Amino acid sequence: MENFLVHYLKDIIPVSFNLEVAEELITVGHEEPRFTIKINHELNKKELLTSTSLALAEAYMRRDIEVDQDLFEVLNNFLGQMDKFHTNRSVLQKILLTSKSKRNQKEEVSSHYDIGNEFYRLWLDETMSYSCAYFKSSEDTLYQAQVNKVEHILEKLHLEPNMTLLDIGCGWGFLLLYAAKKYGIKGTGITLSKEQYAKFQEDIIKEGLEDSLEVKLLDYRDLEKQGKLFDRVVSVGMLEHVGRGNYELFIQKVKAVLKPGGLCLLHYISALKEFSGDPFIKKYIFPGGMIPSLREVIHIMGDEGMYCVDVESLRRHYTKTLLIWRDNLLRHKEEIEKMYGDEFFRMWELYLASCAATFWNGIIDLHQILMSNGVNNEIPMNRVI
Repeated sequence: MENFLVHYLKDIIPVSFNLEVAEELITVGHEEPRFTIKINHELNKKELLTSTSLALAEAYMRRDIEVDQDLFEVLNNFLGQMDKFHTNRSVLQKILLTSKSKRNQKEEVSSHYDIGNEFYRLWLDETMSYSCAYFKSSEDTLYQAQVNKVEHILEKLHLEPNMTLLDIGCGWGFLLLYAAKKYGIKGTGITLSKEQYAKFQEDIIKEGLEDSLEVKLLDYRDLEKQGKLFDRVVSVGMLEHVGRGNYELFIQKVKAVLKPGGLCLLHYISALKEFSGDPFIKKYIFPGGMIPSLREVIHIMGDEGMYCVDVESLRRHYTKTLLIWRDNLLRHKEEIEKMYGDEFFRMWELYLASCAATFWNGIIDLHQILMSNGVNNEIPMNRVI
């Protein structure tokens, strides 16, 4: 097993490292080792050959393996090599390909976002924004960067007072609250999370915005039934939950509730190429989650008569966002372990650190796409910077 493990890890880790097994230290590679992987409990060969990502992640969660350096730095050394990971798709089919039914997707969303608002309050900022921030300056706090992100999105939408704005996957509602107060819009937010719905509804009342905002527990597929048309539509971090095979439907549903010439901004995690997702993330973090490639979304937009106005990448902004979230998580380690246990905490730290590394290495990206429902010649000709 030891010899197998050395060759297995050498194939996916392109730098020199130490492997500690049964108090024996083995140096893999010919340069100065950058970190040490300590094996506390023998790893399962079959599991490693089924899924590199899942096997190593579960071993880390159980403390079967540990590393002696910062987790992000260790992962950043080799997550750019994910194309070399073992992934037996036939064995992993139930994890990689889940049902896109309304009931199942609601359960999948709830499994992540309904862990509890108190948990998310521990490591998100005051806005409760759980998506990529926008750092105008290296000195920006996470709070300021999340406000920057919302302003950046709303400026692209060219809002005017009394315009109607729909937020698909509105989260805890900060974007709509901000838009209502600054721009005087009339907003509707939809979510599948009961926890998010409850907090947003509470904040609407607290801010005295009942005449301007509403939030609904609603699937995007039921939007047309509401009988409303909107001047603007925004969706932040929700497209990843739609699932390949439903992207066309999503764009169709957006178009159906967007006025002719209306603008829609999609802010979502994207990929260079189409793939079925990471087994660890899909089993433990985002069941059913699927990352669309940029090209497939652009292609669908054209087919549906949605004109591409602007595309912007915020990839490195997401690396920074994730690392700040992880720092916040680490500061609340004891509280989280008391609430959910050691394995849960290690799973979440691994999730945040690994995502930061995959963004940094370009495995995944973050794009904002601004589109119009048909031609719009009324918006400014110059790009919002």
